[in-house]
Amino acid sequence: MKKRSSISGQIGRLLKASVVLTLAVLIVSAATIFSFQARYRDLLHNITTISDFNRNFKEDIDLKMYYYVIESRYSEGLPLDDVHKAQDMAESLIGSTTDHDSLEAIKSVLELCNNLEERIIEIENTDSYDERQMQLENNIYVLTSLIKEYMYDYLYCEAVQVSDLQDELMRRLLIESLVIFVVAFLVFLVMTRYSVKLGRSVAEPVEQLNKRMEEIGSGDLNVHDPVSSDVNEIESLSAGVEQMVGRMGALIRESTDKQESLRRAELALLQAQINPHFLYNTLDTIIWLVEAGENDKAVEMVSNLSDFFRHSLSNGEDIITLAEERWQITSYLQIQQARYKDILNYCIEIDDEILDRKVPKLTLQPLVENALYHGVKEKRGQGHIVIRGYLKGEDIILTVSDDGAGMSSERLEQLKKSMDRGERVGFGLTTVHERLRLFFGDEYGLNVESTEGKGTVITARIPSKMPEAVIKGNAIFKNDEND
Repeated sequence: MKKRSSISGQIGRLLKASVVLTLAVLIVSAATIFSFQARYRDLLHNITTISDFNRNFKEDIDLKMYYYVIESRYSEGLPLDDVHKAQDMAESLIGSTTDHDSLEAIKSVLELCNNLEERIIEIENTDSYDERQMQLENNIYVLTSLIKEYMYDYLYCEAVQVSDLQDELMRRLLIESLVIFVVAFLVFLVMTRYSVKLGRSVAEPVEQLNKRMEEIGSGDLNVHDPVSSDVNEIESLSAGVEQMVGRMGALIRESTDKQESLRRAELALLQAQINPHFLYNTLDTIIWLVEAGENDKAVEMVSNLSDFFRHSLSNGEDIITLAEERWQITSYLQIQQARYKDILNYCIEIDDEILDRKVPKLTLQPLVENALYHGVKEKRGQGHIVIRGYLKGEDIILTVSDDGAGMSSERLEQLKKSMDRGERVGFGLTTVHERLRLFFGDEYGLNVESTEGKGTVITARIPSKMPEAVIKGNAIFKNDEND
């Protein structure tokens, strides 16, 4: 058996978990700061870009256009390259600007630059000196003034953004510093307090339950008092185990031929469910979850195990609804998926129209267990188990299929012969097959089909209308147990 950690070790792990949680809060805070820094850098880049460009833009354009109009020997030609650079700068800033007012200002700059380009080309195509001079004063100078004005508007809006961002950053830093301190302090208090409570209310009762499982596995079927715990799920689990032990004892004492045969079959299924290895592994998983600080998952797993045993008992009923059978198998699969999450996927597809129909309890669980241990676990990689239920004529068809290892045709034929002879093979397949035939006749029971390397499909055929004799027999069995 795997060596279990002491309570002090569990507390140590819980305290480590609190440190990890505190570090997580710090990381979130750091991410927030980095986000502000990135936005701050973008704003500064925008301001620097337009400031450098706006410094001499109007004066350069006006002077170059003046020299061009008067045909001065200092003329360098039309300043279209300068305008194109301004257009490129404006388009770049549009892509990196987020503030609405800033965006409107830089869009206006781009539109004015486009207009300026058209006016410059218009002057180029004008021959009259007087008309050129008029266009220079009425168009070029006015447009460059407007461009300069909108560039200043953009600078102002971005500067306001920087100031607001700085104020927001300071507020965030103050708030997050307080949050970090409060969270760290509360986490320390809660985890320290809970670690002590955990050692008393979870770890010790689970150890007692594990010891009780060892006793049951050794053959002690005497009913004991349930384990006392502050956790309701653990007490419920312990009570369910003791009820199951008591029921096993009652089943052993049945004497009539058919009753005894049916009880032996049910007892075999119950013993398979209370199998020490299954319980040991499940309880070890619960202890591991507690030690890892995943207490919610541990409580959920205890609750699933409690539901699993409770529905296995079904208040002494041998015949239950398919809805109850589905609930029981869901609890079982949730327990197993917690242990085999890397390899197990499952799907339950039972038609709603048959959920109120009656079936012998513990019909599906052995089939699913067989699919898990003989199918999914025997293949490499993830496996899938699909449970289906539907109405076919006057019968209910339940199938459990897996895409696991499958079996050879020789092994399949041997399995079918063993089931027909009543030999105990697989995980309760013969028992389920025998019970169905005892309840409903030889035309009902299990059918197994399998392909090596592809998977297995087990089909259970049950009458959709429960025979009256079965219903009466179930009532007699229940009354005998109550007596």
